[in-house]
Amino acid sequence: MTGQLDAVELAQALIRCPSVTPEDGGALARLTAALEGLGLQCHSLPFGEYGTAEVQNLYARIGSAAPNFCFAGHTDVVPVGAPVGVPGGWTRDPFGAEIEDGILYGRGASDMKSAIAAFTAATSRFLDRRGADFGGSISLLITGDEEGPSVNGTRKVLEWLEARGEKLDACVVGEPTNPASLGDMVKIGRRGSLTGRLTVTGIQGHSAYPDLADNPLPRMIRMLAAISEPRLDDGTDHFQPSNLQLTTIDVGNPATNITPAAAHAGFNLRFNDLHTGAELTEWLHARLSEVGGDYDLSISISGEAFLTPPGPLSGLMSDAIESVTGNRPELSTSGGTSDARFIKDYAAVAEFGLISKTMHKADEEVALEDIEKLSAIYEAVLDGYFPP
Repeated sequence: MTGQLDAVELAQALIRCPSVTPEDGGALARLTAALEGLGLQCHSLPFGEYGTAEVQNLYARIGSAAPNFCFAGHTDVVPVGAPVGVPGGWTRDPFGAEIEDGILYGRGASDMKSAIAAFTAATSRFLDRRGADFGGSISLLITGDEEGPSVNGTRKVLEWLEARGEKLDACVVGEPTNPASLGDMVKIGRRGSLTGRLTVTGIQGHSAYPDLADNPLPRMIRMLAAISEPRLDDGTDHFQPSNLQLTTIDVGNPATNITPAAAHAGFNLRFNDLHTGAELTEWLHARLSEVGGDYDLSISISGEAFLTPPGPLSGLMSDAIESVTGNRPELSTSGGTSDARFIKDYAAVAEFGLISKTMHKADEEVALEDIEKLSAIYEAVLDGYFPP
């Protein structure tokens, strides 16, 4: 073991790796070198599936005994977007990891390379104090496929672990969970996400002779009203109400004297744990069939709703957060999806990371003070999970 790591320096090193999904940009090699220096056994896990790019993943572990406490995250980042010099774009190199006035800038600074650096540095300090015989195992599950299709990343690593008989007992995902200040929020669950693409077909014709055609647009309007207007539920103790949002309506008809042969629409449904994707798919077909007519509906479910009920893990995290920041976090299920949706089938999981205000934006940033505090929180979590 080489001793303690500096969280800010490691965050800079990771940000300087241009790991835009599905490229790795050297990020996992840099992280592997740091973890091997701490004594963790590292496994490079490239996975590919037909029709998708191969993705690099990493699983690292120290210790062989239970319980196995896991930190999870992703080194892949979203594209830069508008570059330097373009109005609304970056004002500095997105992969320069520049520090100015106590702020670290770069793609992945918030989401979520700095969190990975923070829990790696926390692990280094914990091992430096406690040694390798601390009564369990610490592992890191890092993917390069969270911002992409999420088919060759965390899900496949978890399947690989299961196949070799390796178990995770608890997991903290370092996603940026705080709306305004560090310590605001721990995510203990996520809503499910269902995306639908609806095609309503008819017969093209002259607008002056509607009896000789079959205009799909009136049916499309009634179908969209049938699925978007009803209130699905009133929410639960831990979840907000489910909601369906129309995202696009496309006809592609520039003429005013022709009725189209088909109309297309897209929607996204975010649902709580009162529903499953399969049940909602049945409900959608039932509502559309009530309107009647020819239609096709394709459904993609990127994740089911899940909840890790308030208990030992969220309590441990809340205590650690309060001890460092003075804030007692809200336990929330708000926001979009994350790789916790896969981990929840294998271990108790909760999410806590940095402030989310600049993630995916130009000039993505994080305060150096927050990186250090986050690392201290993760270290306190390890101390609480593995008491002396």
